[in-house]
Amino acid sequence: MASSKEYLEFILGQLSELEEITYRTMMGEFIIYYRGKIVGGIYDDRLLVKPVKSAISYMPIAPYELPYEGAKEMLLVDEVDNKEFLTGLFHAMYDELPALKPKKKK
Repeated sequence: MASSKEYLEFILGQLSELEEITYRTMMGEFIIYYRGKIVGGIYDDRLLVKPVKSAISYMPIAPYELPYEGAKEMLLVDEVDNKEFLTGLFHAMYDELPALKPKKKK
């Protein structure tokens, strides 16, 4: 099942306090970037984030879920209605997220 554009717009609205939130569509789902780093994504209309230590500390009881078959587990963000919570989560995670690898030239 693909994620809806409406859910993406809702999440982007909730993150509107943050600068440099971007996304990329990939196979019907959406990868979410914060200041050029991948934070997580929207899969089947669920916001999932990378399970870095800061995210686990921020959401200690968050369940782990698979974004799609064969993928690594990610943390499910339940509090998507709370703008302050989401903004704080993304701020907390940023320094721990790996930088994007440069693309190889062909």
